[in-house]
Amino acid sequence: MTVLHATTSTPGTMRNCEDDAGHLRPDGEDQYTISEVADFTGLSAHTLRWYERIGLMPHVDRSHTGQRRFSNRDLDWLAFVGKLRLTGMPVADMVAYAEMVRAGAHTYADRRALLESTRLDVLHRITELQDTLTVLDGKIATYAGAGRAPERTGT
Repeated sequence: MTVLHATTSTPGTMRNCEDDAGHLRPDGEDQYTISEVADFTGLSAHTLRWYERIGLMPHVDRSHTGQRRFSNRDLDWLAFVGKLRLTGMPVADMVAYAEMVRAGAHTYADRRALLESTRLDVLHRITELQDTLTVLDGKIATYAGAGRAPERTGT
């Protein structure tokens, strides 16, 4: 289940996740258990614990009994990490990004550079996928036609 509403963005117009009002609970009442977060995000509890252990998750609050209590802000972060995963960004780079966020505003330039590099990788993958789609569409059109051309390998 997606926690935030999907929006399209163009360079320079990306909103902060915190600006989105699509949370499951209002701020101040946003204490989610690890099993709730697993259900919301599709991530396993094991993965959530691993994210915390490797430094990909910011500090997660704990209840008086020691159970993790996730906030809307944590859900926003996990939604962003999910987008980074979809880009194919290596986990080590995601952890480095998380460390830069924790380090503060003086890392903005480095964060931007990492995201711009990732964006270029995504654009390259989109081009490859569009080329692949063109080939598939051609094959589908061949099979949809009345006369079938003989199948050739490599095309």
